[in-house]
Amino acid sequence: MNRNIREIFRRFAKNECENSSELYETLSYEISEDSDLLELACFIPEGQPIPNLFFAAVQYLLMDTQDDLKRYYVSFTESPLPVQDAFPYFKKYVLSNEEELKQLFRSKLVQTNEVRRCAYLYPMFTDIYEKHRMPLALIEIGASAGLQLGIEQYRYIYNDKLVVGNLNSSLTIHAQNRGKELPRSIKEIPVVETRIGVDLNPIDLQNKEELKWLQALIWPEHQERKNLLNQSASIIKNLDIQLIRGDAVEQIEEICDQIPLNQLIVIFHTHVANQLPMHLKDELIENLKRISAKRSIYHCYNNMYDTLLHQDYMADKIVHSKRVLGETDGHARWFTWQ
Repeated sequence: MNRNIREIFRRFAKNECENSSELYETLSYEISEDSDLLELACFIPEGQPIPNLFFAAVQYLLMDTQDDLKRYYVSFTESPLPVQDAFPYFKKYVLSNEEELKQLFRSKLVQTNEVRRCAYLYPMFTDIYEKHRMPLALIEIGASAGLQLGIEQYRYIYNDKLVVGNLNSSLTIHAQNRGKELPRSIKEIPVVETRIGVDLNPIDLQNKEELKWLQALIWPEHQERKNLLNQSASIIKNLDIQLIRGDAVEQIEEICDQIPLNQLIVIFHTHVANQLPMHLKDELIENLKRISAKRSIYHCYNNMYDTLLHQDYMADKIVHSKRVLGETDGHARWFTWQ
């Protein structure tokens, strides 16, 4: 088991943290060689991204302490110490808080709510709205706190020059488009009448501890992501959003049956389907096909059967692929429109 987890931390350091988080990159390589910390990581439940949950739990506990380890986190100090010296303090802190960490492993989930992913969803949704001229009913699978359900409430700046969306918004999302020109529809804000999020453990932004967990999931160097989280949270609190606790695969058909027929359903999820076993992915598609026998819907998603971002139109149980984007950054700093 340790051998598998050792490789997970090494891949995390190389594939996820390199050029993104020097602290987590350094610590991940150190953890991969430390039997005590690898043993502790074994307590993370199956299906959860192990390094993400491990580091988030540590940062969550650190928020309420004055431990020396905080001196290495740019999220806690403006003048962090060199990350190369952090591991002894990290290991000491982790082992001295072993039981608290195990409890967090059991009770928390990796539910990073990356509002910046709206940057590549927004062009899709405006394109859908322009084609059908129907108010949208947004249903997000794995919604966490539902930040992406406020998609048309935000202002977007693409490639530092194209400004669209709600120009009066208190939140601005910057992203680089490395692909083809964005559709003309992006200049018109789509009408959204229904916002529903489904999650096994939806996060209540009114609960300070739950908001703190979302903040702990953000990597220390990513201050802009934390600012976006806090700003979008203040907007989301004022929207009519229904967050449903439960299994979206099981409930999606029942949820769609409640949507008025004069609204066009757009079901979407980002960086969620990779946590589903293959049989549940297939079951979700079959459920969506059944819905499409009654009314046409859209399904926008990534990490389902590949890592690309798909925009599918479903009608009469037939799936029509309308668009597949090229590569996208995991935190949506850039994407490739096509």
